[in-house]
Amino acid sequence: MAEHSGFQKLVAEAKKHEGHIPGAMHLSRGTIELDIEERVPDTSALVICHCGGGGRSALAAESLQKMGYKNVRSMAGGLKAWKAAGLSTAR
Repeated sequence: MAEHSGFQKLVAEAKKHEGHIPGAMHLSRGTIELDIEERVPDTSALVICHCGGGGRSALAAESLQKMGYKNVRSMAGGLKAWKAAGLSTAR
């Protein structure tokens, strides 16, 4: 896992109390479909979704792809894997 500075958009779906990857924008799994177009209007932008363990972010990524976002990924292992790799987090 590498620092995310090369990503255009990193969408945090982890619960706020779990922390998030620095620089990520928080969009809840429950409202991501409603909020994404305003926050990330470019449907060709690279969007990396992450959550606590990878499950919710996979669902969010699938939803965004169905909405026409062409370059969406789900981070395998989520925030748990990020922390296990010793990478920094923010609150």
